[in-house]
Amino acid sequence: MSRIKARFQALKAANKKAFIPFLTAGDPDLTTFSQILEGLPSAGCDLIEIGMPFSDPMADGPAIERANGRAFAAGISLPKILALVAEFRKKDSETPVILMGYANPIAAYGLNKFASDAKNAGVDGLIIADLPPEEDGELRALASAKDIDMIRLLAPTTDAKRLPVVLKEASGFLYYVSVTGITGSKQASAEPVRKALEFIRKSTNLPIAVGFGISTPQQAQGIAAYADAVVVGSAIVNRIASLLDAQNKAQKGLVKEVMTFVELLAKATHNG
Repeated sequence: MSRIKARFQALKAANKKAFIPFLTAGDPDLTTFSQILEGLPSAGCDLIEIGMPFSDPMADGPAIERANGRAFAAGISLPKILALVAEFRKKDSETPVILMGYANPIAAYGLNKFASDAKNAGVDGLIIADLPPEEDGELRALASAKDIDMIRLLAPTTDAKRLPVVLKEASGFLYYVSVTGITGSKQASAEPVRKALEFIRKSTNLPIAVGFGISTPQQAQGIAAYADAVVVGSAIVNRIASLLDAQNKAQKGLVKEVMTFVELLAKATHNG
């Protein structure tokens, strides 16, 4: 059984919802990122989503764009991202890790090599924001052969005609983007999310995570009442940014401060 499936089954048995933090790989630097990553499970994180920085991130708002810039300045690259995951796996063999990014860097790396190296590093799932179901067949087949889930995105604009296309061959869990637009631009509302998830669940038994537009513990708890998992990204990235000096260097206490914020979000989600 995959780590993703096992984690959702265990949470369901415990009547708990999953909290999934999003972090940009290498932000604000490789060492600090690694320290944050290592601390996430003990802070209550059930799965971890790691953003692979890209120069043209169409789905990401200003906060994550700036994080991408800091990561590139720190020397992040796709091989280094996989190395960071592999290092994390030396200490944690159970927490699922999902890489989120865009198709171009993976294509440049080589699809077959990427799938193989991701598996060896300990990656459990992929979210490729600009690769629709009609175009993800080659990567999906390679990933599936390595037991890596291709996690599909759903949005408020996904209608009854489009839904079966997205659900076909989806695995791991589904990621419902609760608001239209880029990350960090709007706030999610619980009632529209409830209606959307009710509609989606008529066609699938996959767990559904909800992300975009969730920035506070109160919002996380409200969305967790309906979702199987809550994803928070920009708010965590902003918290990291607020703890940098004028040269974008991590100030003393950054990791501890971020962990405290993450713990609040995780606790609120679990209480949902």
